[in-house]
Amino acid sequence: MKAFIFANGEYCSPEPPPEIQPDDLVIAADGGSRHCLSVGIQPDILIGDLDSTAETLVNQWHSSGVEIIRYPQDKDQTDLELAMLAAQSRGVTEIVIYGAVGGRLDMTFGNLLLLAHPDLITPVTLICGNEEVHLLHPGESLTLQGKPGETVSLLPLHPDASVVTTQGMQYSLSQENLVFGYTRGISNCLIKPQATIHLDEGLLAVIHTREENPEVN
Repeated sequence: MKAFIFANGEYCSPEPPPEIQPDDLVIAADGGSRHCLSVGIQPDILIGDLDSTAETLVNQWHSSGVEIIRYPQDKDQTDLELAMLAAQSRGVTEIVIYGAVGGRLDMTFGNLLLLAHPDLITPVTLICGNEEVHLLHPGESLTLQGKPGETVSLLPLHPDASVVTTQGMQYSLSQENLVFGYTRGISNCLIKPQATIHLDEGLLAVIHTREENPEVN
């Protein structure tokens, strides 16, 4: 079972993500409930301080059987952080996030950094339009499926160097250092329909830019 989380950023498609299955868990992180409403999805959970969701909609969701988890506005976590941890506590195998980018820059930056949450062990993919963001920890590998020519950028996030090995990409790396604060890993690309990235040390964000927008396929 996967968890699909809708946050309060941008989600421009008139359709729900096509990969959602009936037994998947759908969570609205407060204002992300407006995206669920606009594409005709009833979330399983609505979570947050609910300052971005009209009380009439909260009541509507509650009457329809949605689990409402309300937090006080004076809290230490963002609504998306609460949603991600709630998803993990339900035993999902993967978390996919929509609507985490756009609007306030501080929220966008914070949402991206949530992929490195120290309590989060469930794999997370953050999707924005035709771009996907993944995070690799030491010892982890990631297999990307796509079309040759699609852009893949590798951004080190650890103060020390991130040691990276790649296959199936134009600029191959073999246990090479990508250093935090430098842009060497930006704008690599696929040369095969499948590529792998392995991280020995450090922390690595992988951003895959597809030719097509998975939000509208």
